[in-house]
Amino acid sequence: MKTYAIRRGLIILGLLALDLLVPCFAAAQNNRGQGGPQDELRSVAPNVYLDCERRTCDFDYIKTEITFVNYVLDRQSADVQIIVTRQQTGSGGNEYTLSFIGLKRHQGKDATLRYYSKPTDTEDQFRRGLVNSLKQGLIPYVYDTPLAEFISVSYAQNKNYRPTPQSDPWHYWVFGLGVRGNGEFETQSKKYSYQVNLSANRTTEKVKFRLYANTNYNHRRYDIPDEEPILSISKRKSLSTSFIKSIDGHWSWGVSASLYSSTYDNARLYTSVGPAVEYDIFPYSEATRREFRIQYRLSFTMRDYYEVTIYSKEKENLFSQSLQVILEIKEPWGSIGGSVQGSTFLHDLSYNNFRAELGVYVNLFKGFSFNVGGQYSRIRDQLSLPGREYSPEEILLELKRLATGYNLRFELGLNYRFGSIYSNVVNPRFGNM
Repeated sequence: MKTYAIRRGLIILGLLALDLLVPCFAAAQNNRGQGGPQDELRSVAPNVYLDCERRTCDFDYIKTEITFVNYVLDRQSADVQIIVTRQQTGSGGNEYTLSFIGLKRHQGKDATLRYYSKPTDTEDQFRRGLVNSLKQGLIPYVYDTPLAEFISVSYAQNKNYRPTPQSDPWHYWVFGLGVRGNGEFETQSKKYSYQVNLSANRTTEKVKFRLYANTNYNHRRYDIPDEEPILSISKRKSLSTSFIKSIDGHWSWGVSASLYSSTYDNARLYTSVGPAVEYDIFPYSEATRREFRIQYRLSFTMRDYYEVTIYSKEKENLFSQSLQVILEIKEPWGSIGGSVQGSTFLHDLSYNNFRAELGVYVNLFKGFSFNVGGQYSRIRDQLSLPGREYSPEEILLELKRLATGYNLRFELGLNYRFGSIYSNVVNPRFGNM
């Protein structure tokens, strides 16, 4: 009932009257360097640390639209921390979870709001909706300050309105089609590629169905004086589908099938099918903040290769299994995410693959943070490698998967900021220059 009322109603949050802001800023301009109203406003407004990825939050727009709080650069200086996370909905839009965490004198005053964007929303529609949800969540942290006298909340609703269930002629089905291409042409080189995607999805509380098809073509030509031109062509096609069924708040099961073809992987056609089961130690309802999932898969694959493999196979049928453990936690002190996965072929367990990933971002103390991330794979399952020597062109242009026993990637970052803790001012001149 509340959801329908809010959607149909017009919620106008006059969180700070312009009659207050305009004189304050005007006076601040007239008394620059002398303190005054702007400093008084800053002293009573709550300090807010917005913990949100830049691709999700338009910080300049938020600061321009919500001017009744102080934006600070670290949570140690904040009275309120707002953690914004998102996950995709079945319609192709997004569910944004806004966790408001009270700090210092607001300790224990926590709340969670959710904002839903439609897949057809423009950037402006999305950011206006997100800002409105931020304003609603900030009210409890403002009404116990001297700013409370300037707050007004009005709610308008059609008196004749009665919420009724709306019919969905698509029955939760969402379809997508995407085409993308690019080209780059010079005197001695020509490159172009295209990609086509098709999808069909249906998501409810109990069932999730996914169908995805993709084809990718890459063409590169290099003209070398007094030599034959080098031509590079790679193709990849895939079709995958999965059906996932909820059992309860922690368990789910599913089945998946796929077709795969790739010149890079020496795969003329791979046909795979198999079941899977998953258990989340934390309830699925908490997935935006924390999850600890354990997933097991069993697959049967019929493989048809472009070239004879190093094991003298043109075709073969293989059973494989995999076990994966995934941990994702986002807390006020930072975030941590990692996974460990092991897989093996059942006919010979010595053909296996072990992969571990880790990403950590931590605010250690005021102004200082660090991040570390990496991925390591121990590879012992390259059964599809062609049984011949590669040409230099194939190696340099990465046309074929190379034999390797491992893969390692990592990153490390340290960041220290000091000076003014405030970041309220927006100045769009010359962009980010």
